[in-house]
Amino acid sequence: MNTAHAKRVLETALLCTAQPLSLRELRVLFDDALGADTLRQLLAELQLEWTLKGLELVCVASGWRFQSRPEMRDYLDRLHPEKPPRYTRAALETLAIIAYRQPVTRGDMEDIRGVTINSQILKQLEDRGWVEVIGHRETVGRPGLYATTRQFLDDMGLASLDQLPLLSSVDHQASALAHLADNEPPLQPTLSLEEALLPLEQDLATPDSPQPEPDRPDTPHEH
Repeated sequence: MNTAHAKRVLETALLCTAQPLSLRELRVLFDDALGADTLRQLLAELQLEWTLKGLELVCVASGWRFQSRPEMRDYLDRLHPEKPPRYTRAALETLAIIAYRQPVTRGDMEDIRGVTINSQILKQLEDRGWVEVIGHRETVGRPGLYATTRQFLDDMGLASLDQLPLLSSVDHQASALAHLADNEPPLQPTLSLEEALLPLEQDLATPDSPQPEPDRPDTPHEH
């Protein structure tokens, strides 16, 4: 099979699926005749070929997919003017704590936020498919340990937790996730991470008050 035909097969499969496709799934298209390295090279070439188009080929946690570019969002919103569900500040702060400190218990989250966390907040995040209980801490009561999911990374347009922005506080972390969540449509995000964080970077650049050292996300949990 020549390169042009292989890229046409990849392009067709990726455009005709609503979910990201992993390299393992893409190899099935060719009966495993093409290796992972070859596929990565072909995907990289496809990315370049789509540079000037309204769609872009990206790699997220679950695999590869086409998605609309950020500059197309205003036009696409006219087709679906309804806004996605908004999340409360408490929900976003809770999500930020889980994303940056995982795995954490509900007690850990309450210690960091300084307030009691409503059970409905965790249920909302679980129902959305963004967080899950991955185990239990071996202590009194064996509280559940929460971590983010692949769905969370996919919806935020991230390939791994290492791509979370290095922000200095839970407040700034929650603000970053708010920008991403507010602009996240049902299947494919149209807002890039850089665009979402631009207002925050401008705020952090002002010398009004010194900022503490940023928190780095813990080692990503493998799902």
